[in-house]
Amino acid sequence: MPSSTPYYLTAGPVAARFNRIVGRLARHGVSVAGTAELSVRGRKSGQMQRIPVNPHTYEGARYLVSARGHSQWVRNMRAAGGGELRVGRRVRTFTAVEIPDEEKLTVLRTYLEKWGWEVNQYFKGVTAKSSDEEILAAAPDHPVFRITVRG
Repeated sequence: MPSSTPYYLTAGPVAARFNRIVGRLARHGVSVAGTAELSVRGRKSGQMQRIPVNPHTYEGARYLVSARGHSQWVRNMRAAGGGELRVGRRVRTFTAVEIPDEEKLTVLRTYLEKWGWEVNQYFKGVTAKSSDEEILAAAPDHPVFRITVRG
């Protein structure tokens, strides 16, 4: 019987510590393999929430993929409609539009090709080499936002 609860894999203590370190590095200008620090306004608190992300470019468009599923930053992004990406002093403000599951195939495949070494564990066995059907079956568990940087 399918679950009505959206997929969300919370970060354990080691992953949370790693995320804090990677986020701090990005904030101070050190991008680990292309990471950036995402800031998005909290839907309840109104405060800016920060987390490291792996921005992904495919065919000239930029995307943010939530490997861990329907996380807090995803819920905040849906409410805020945009945020900021930071690496050091460079802050890029953007708007975001969530793309439907049927449009995620090539974005998810190329994201897994680039970031699979880090995120495959969150995709329940789906990798860049999985069939189109397997990737599309995983798509509802992994929100994808097309972002447009302002200016």
